[in-house]
Amino acid sequence: MPLHAVRQLASMIFGGRCYLCRGASRRGAVLCAPCLGDLPRLAAPRCPCCALPSPDGALCGRCLAHPPHYDATVAALIYAFPTDVLVQALKYRGELALAPLLGGLLAARLPADTAVDVAVPVPLSARRLRERGYNQAMEIARSLPTTVRLAPELCARVRDTPAQSDLPWAARAGNVRDAFRCAHTLDGMSVALIDDVMTTGATLEAAAAALKRAGAARVVNWVVARTLPPTDA
Repeated sequence: MPLHAVRQLASMIFGGRCYLCRGASRRGAVLCAPCLGDLPRLAAPRCPCCALPSPDGALCGRCLAHPPHYDATVAALIYAFPTDVLVQALKYRGELALAPLLGGLLAARLPADTAVDVAVPVPLSARRLRERGYNQAMEIARSLPTTVRLAPELCARVRDTPAQSDLPWAARAGNVRDAFRCAHTLDGMSVALIDDVMTTGATLEAAAAALKRAGAARVVNWVVARTLPPTDA
């Protein structure tokens, strides 16, 4: 659905009411100004690779000891209330009118000098895409700057796996290992992976590994929200 049509749909559905508090909001806006201001932003200092807390914004110990296939992560929000309400409504309840809001928040966090050759929404399996009817990562990606070229065809999910959210954190890396494949050569390209939430990073790591095997020189994660360790709450 075109972005302008989604915004018109938001206006019709929410009727000038904030999605979270149901108070009055500016016409066409999904959230009122106070609720928008209360969203938990991801603040510095963060590890530039995985976006978890790190003193002075240096590479964290985990990324130094076990470098992931992705090279950097940009995240807009902390995955906590009420971010989780918005993400889950888009992801599981088909509230597509929330996608421009979340995508816009991500776009606002991207550095001004952001330069990638293509952006790839993390793909769903064919079965899950049929069931859901849309890929929430693709819907979020539609709100990125028009200078970013979307190329969802570059990466496919070739193995249908249980939902990551249903598994313990320790089991997630094995669940998505070799789940993605690139059918195109990406020699020397810089690629952005788009997703809604980064928790353990296992899905993004598996997708980044597939992109690197296809020849990508650099892979960066662009995610709406980052889950923080319990001790950081």
